[in-house]
Amino acid sequence: MSDPENTLLIETTKGKVVVEMRPDLAPGHVARIKELAREGFYDGIVFHRVIDGFMAQTGCPNGTGTGGSGKKLKAEFSKEKHVRGTVSAARAMDPNSADSQFFIVFEDAPWLDGQYSVWGKVTEGMENVDQIKRGEPVRDPDKIISMKVAADA
Repeated sequence: MSDPENTLLIETTKGKVVVEMRPDLAPGHVARIKELAREGFYDGIVFHRVIDGFMAQTGCPNGTGTGGSGKKLKAEFSKEKHVRGTVSAARAMDPNSADSQFFIVFEDAPWLDGQYSVWGKVTEGMENVDQIKRGEPVRDPDKIISMKVAADA
């Protein structure tokens, strides 16, 4: 773990996932994710939208994809590619509508490049992400048990 202040430790119902955050790409998103993780916002939140061969989405307090923390983030698009393990901010049509929801891509998704704010990459536990229950919406979904900044763990 190179930088504990920019590393997320996510305990899911399928096991541990480690995400290296990229403040060099999306400083605003990384700062907000850390703030929410430190408040315990993500603890108990489900993976509400999981599409086989595409991605697993989480971060909605309603468990439906309709909610957030109430703070919209300015888009921080970059040239970073959406490859397996990329963690990116989910948003509505408005590029500046991302909030607490994020997704992890299972496979390369080049059509997302430059359209979503990439803020991290899974460095450990991608095999656990692969096991997250699929669905739109997911019946009896997997969830984040806890999400902490490694520096605080």
